[in-house]
Amino acid sequence: MKALLILAVLLFSSTVHSKKFERCELARTLKQGGMDGYRGINLANWMCLARWESGYNTQATNYNPGDRSTDYGIFQINSRYWCNDGKTPRAVNACGIPCSALLQDDITQAITCAKRVVRDPQGIRAWVAWRQHCQNRDVSEYIRGCRL
Repeated sequence: MKALLILAVLLFSSTVHSKKFERCELARTLKQGGMDGYRGINLANWMCLARWESGYNTQATNYNPGDRSTDYGIFQINSRYWCNDGKTPRAVNACGIPCSALLQDDITQAITCAKRVVRDPQGIRAWVAWRQHCQNRDVSEYIRGCRL
């Protein structure tokens, strides 16, 4: 019985994992995904946003009790407007994806959805963390030393 319990714990822990990107690894991935210069937003600003939203962690989530929505993934994209988590009241799902897609180690869908977010009138200002930590600041440190 004890062996069965240990096996179950090992199987569960091997299926639940997250990717926390190294800074320069994420910068390269975002650049390959066409984020540098997208809608006039340079790579350093995207990196600053990801640092303050998720700490570069693909599995980051944050529940917002006020509107009962959740922010998902490396960009902390919100379930009220951008994805469907099946539990957020009056969700719009403007990216047309399940929120679980934003938690994958392959961030291709997260990049596509982030691009959709910045096409709205607020642009990158839709992210509170960007406004608080990146806007009107020198953000070059977020890509400094990365071979891009």
